[in-house]
Amino acid sequence: MEIDEKSSGVVSVLDLKGKLVAGDGTQRLKDKVNSLVFQNRTHIVLNLGGVSQIDSTGLGEIVACLTTVRRGGGQLKLANVANRNQDLLTITKLATVFETFDSEAEAVRSFGAAAGA
Repeated sequence: MEIDEKSSGVVSVLDLKGKLVAGDGTQRLKDKVNSLVFQNRTHIVLNLGGVSQIDSTGLGEIVACLTTVRRGGGQLKLANVANRNQDLLTITKLATVFETFDSEAEAVRSFGAAAGA
């Protein structure tokens, strides 16, 4: 799992590439999100366009990241969720928990005026 970070105003975008499955990838995501929240960067978009597979551990880590960000007073949103992964969110009823967007730009814009800074 590769994670590339970029900023758009006050929004941090994490481009994830590879498989979000049990192991090193989930720990990297957890560490990255914890680091951002520690820096008070709590407007986060996870760009899942490069994620080919998510298992139960990966899904659990995304939920844990959402909890971490919310506890820090922020929001975490998902972008570019592939159909297969969107189906997983729907089956697990997590589609109602996460805000998902068809593109990274839409997700960033959804943060409103804060995103334009």
